[in-house]
Amino acid sequence: MSKRKTVLITGASRGIGRVCALRFAEKGYSVAANYLNSADAALSLKAEIEAKGGECGLFRADVADPEAVREMVAGANGRFGGIDVLVNNAGIAQQKFFDEITDTDYDRMFGVNAKGSFNCAREVSKIMLRNHSGRIINISSMWGTVGGSMEVHYSASKAAVIGLTKALARELGPSGITVNCIAPGVIDTDMNRSHSDETVRALIESTPMMRLGTPDDIAYLALFLASDEAGFITAQVIGADGGICGCV
Repeated sequence: MSKRKTVLITGASRGIGRVCALRFAEKGYSVAANYLNSADAALSLKAEIEAKGGECGLFRADVADPEAVREMVAGANGRFGGIDVLVNNAGIAQQKFFDEITDTDYDRMFGVNAKGSFNCAREVSKIMLRNHSGRIINISSMWGTVGGSMEVHYSASKAAVIGLTKALARELGPSGITVNCIAPGVIDTDMNRSHSDETVRALIESTPMMRLGTPDDIAYLALFLASDEAGFITAQVIGADGGICGCV
């Protein structure tokens, strides 16, 4: 019997990360689920995966902390005997006028969204390089490609994830490792539920598919990018946004 592949998913306790964890588990992956503050949600994710016969390990770490990431990756590698796929999903958002963004706001945004992806990719790629194979999937945002008003630091951090993806793909490609980026549109998660009903209606009306995205829309794309069938796809930024123009 062949060994299960392992996926490490950051920010796996909620939203897109949680659904990614469930869908990868359904496809037979062992799941290394990272979380930081949502311990109860992480425990319920583990219980749900294991109730269906899957395998899940929980790893608490702040992805902005390089040492915490090193310990997390070493722990996941030790438990599962390798990491085949990394989904860099952990992220934070904040809406503020540009002149109200503090140094602390900016540094934390880049620490989690950009440096967090860097930290995790750096540690996991060491394992993948030894195996001459692997998949790194970074979660950016449509705002990283078009920019979002009142989200300058968020948009900039997500644009940095795109730059990381394109450069790293070229460096790791000769070793059989693909690096791709998903740029979600407006997804129906807790992060976007602070919008007013009026704003949500405007977003839906600006989306040709006439609905918000779901975490499953992102999870199934991540599954495809992790598959053997996607072995010749790398350095790509794939929008999963229902065709929204980004001008709302």
